[in-house]
Amino acid sequence: MLSLRLTRGAHPLVLLRRLLVALASAAAGFLLLSALGFATAHPKAGQEALVRLLWCAVPLAAVVHFAVTVARGDPATRPRDGLDALGFGPARMAALAATTSAVCCALGSALALPAYLELRGDLGGTPLSGRAAGLLDAGTPLPWGATVTLLGLAPALSAAACLLLLYPRGERRRGARHAAGDTAPAVPGVPQEPRPAYTGLPWGVALTACGFALEAYTGHGPAPEPHALLTLPGQGGGTSPGLLGGWLLALLGVVLAGPGITHWSGTLLAAGRPGPVRLLAGRILQDAARRIGRPLGVLCAVASGALAAAELYGAGWDGGGARPFGPLTGLGAAVVMACVTATAITASLDTRHARHRTVAALERLGIPASLLRGAAAVRTGVLLLVLAPLTWVVAELTVLPLNRS
Repeated sequence: MLSLRLTRGAHPLVLLRRLLVALASAAAGFLLLSALGFATAHPKAGQEALVRLLWCAVPLAAVVHFAVTVARGDPATRPRDGLDALGFGPARMAALAATTSAVCCALGSALALPAYLELRGDLGGTPLSGRAAGLLDAGTPLPWGATVTLLGLAPALSAAACLLLLYPRGERRRGARHAAGDTAPAVPGVPQEPRPAYTGLPWGVALTACGFALEAYTGHGPAPEPHALLTLPGQGGGTSPGLLGGWLLALLGVVLAGPGITHWSGTLLAAGRPGPVRLLAGRILQDAARRIGRPLGVLCAVASGALAAAELYGAGWDGGGARPFGPLTGLGAAVVMACVTATAITASLDTRHARHRTVAALERLGIPASLLRGAAAVRTGVLLLVLAPLTWVVAELTVLPLNRS
């Protein structure tokens, strides 16, 4: 009931974010149902059906990441004095955020089922009925137990991720000390310093280098065949676990390095004897590195993976052959790109909202609005100048061991 009342009084932008989460969950549910339909229609192709189902984990992870970002920036789930007096502290508000996220994803999953059945031709009554019967393996009924299980993945995972990431850790430490009879602070008289944003940069660089080395060791096979579902080059010309692991390891390193890259971009921007615009832009980048660095790292990793996949599969696709990317692959790629882009935009908007008091103080001091707009333009330009070449370099280094010599 509280979640419903807060939703009714939410800002239209917040409602739009929740609607986007529901649409993304619907697309991920549609892909899961497509994999289930293939498995039921081709019972002997168990390995291929499993690969299709595993590929759905990438859009599902993107949807969960987007749902957590929307829940973290939702004003309705932030601690308030009045609700805290009623017993709704930070822990209860984290549970409320998880419930709201689960409801949004459940709504999307509920929309995915009739859309899938309608395109298969199982419902009828609209001009779109049966338009994708061949693609979605119509004619074979879906097992309802597996259908409900797959459609419940997005709500369950989003709720669990919200609880895990938004639950106040200080609250858990205080609860543990109360249970042990210890009410003293962890370090008396010493404030807890947050971890710097650049601490993940060495780990990210190390993981990316390890991923490239693993790819170079395992990627000696030919270019993939365009008609196969998952034919990455590797040992024996088929799917190589080491190759796929190296690719994912390199992309994970880019994600971990995102906050550090953002922080050092701001540091270099404010280095030397900067003017007001450059100094303000650099300091804001340093302060916002923890909030926007990780989403930007995810966006760069996905973009570099998409560039690498397009170049890699394009090497094995001539104009008259079979298409390496089908409609469902395109839908999955669109879901991933849309989710990571929306996540980065949401994190940027939340960061802008978090510093509204600082902006108001600067305006009271007489800082012109043109200077603030110039600092925002400089920040955007610096991030593009740093992250765009980095994305291209990672994509080229990813496919370098895989190209034919």
